Amino acid sequence: MAEEPNETRIPAHLSSLKKAVHNMRIADHMLYVTYPVIKDKRLLLKTLDQVYDSIIFTINSILQFDSLNKRINLASTAHENFDAFISKCANRYNITQEEIATLKELFYLTENHRKSALEFPRKEKVVIMSDALKTAVIDSERLKKYLNLAKSLVNKAKFGMSIA
Repeated sequence: MAEEPNETRIPAHLSSLKKAVHNMRIADHMLYVTYPVIKDKRLLLKTLDQVYDSIIFTINSILQFDSLNKRINLASTAHENFDAFISKCANRYNITQEEIATLKELFYLTENHRKSALEFPRKEKVVIMSDALKTAVIDSERLKKYLNLAKSLVNKAKFGMSIA
């Protein structure tokens, strides 16, 4: 039996970046095209998940690229890798402290959304209630801020990796 030739493999960092762009485009379409027509508040939560996934894929791409180029060593936990991203990669990719603070805010909000037992619509917003009865609010303006962050991170990653 003859061996089939190896398919050209896409490097992990480029695959992650491609997924980030894909999720970002889905979130953009959901937020700017679908939501204004449908006005379903659950769409805001789905958009939050897409933006979160896009940012996670972008961070993974940066970490994979820097690991490939022996600038960092990948750790076994996501928390340690995020710390390495902040301390060793963020400066190299011109990611500001304000963007890092917004990342942390998004991660906290997404974690609350995933753990929350109660989420309900309120006017043009979705309220997420935590087990400790603390509330967080998601609206289209807040999601636009996160989506702009995702776009900025993708562009900085492409620039930092010298990808057109």
